[in-house]
Amino acid sequence: MPLKRPSLALAALCALWLSACGDTLQDQPIPHNTLESMLVAPYPVYWLGGSFDGKAITDVTHDPGGAFSIRYGDCVQGGQGTCVPSLRVVTSPDNSFVPGETSAHETVQVRGVPALVAQGGRSIEIPTAGVVVGIFADSPRRAAAAARMIVPINEVGAPEARLPPGLPDTGFAETPLPGQAPAPPRSLR
Repeated sequence: MPLKRPSLALAALCALWLSACGDTLQDQPIPHNTLESMLVAPYPVYWLGGSFDGKAITDVTHDPGGAFSIRYGDCVQGGQGTCVPSLRVVTSPDNSFVPGETSAHETVQVRGVPALVAQGGRSIEIPTAGVVVGIFADSPRRAAAAARMIVPINEVGAPEARLPPGLPDTGFAETPLPGQAPAPPRSLR
């Protein structure tokens, strides 16, 4: 009988030790409505699949302006609200400007289209079709690899294939957001 207490203590110690290895960020499953909105978006939404370079999708957001942001891996710096992940792919439907055009950058060909490369190669902005795809990574190698592999989740595409050329300004920025449109008039009965 004296053996039961050490076994219990050992089990409790192992459980405590293993819990210390857990993810303190508490990644949440991606909401189905966000994933579905990526599939039915009226413009191509680029991603790298369910995981890339050993990093699973840990967050997907859809902002009021229409941009989709997909985070791969946990935060390298920061945490909730200020997360700097090892990789993020952002698809913006507003192609009226390319972020970074006014800062130090170089223009290179990425899969047949001109792209802006900044921050020592860790940031790549690719105007393609009617969207701008931003790739933000913790290393130039990871950013370049992601640029070679992005594909639209809601259209036909293949990794490393030629991307569609950028389109002239689609006018997306001139369209009011749903929250900015006034409600239609109705009677006051």
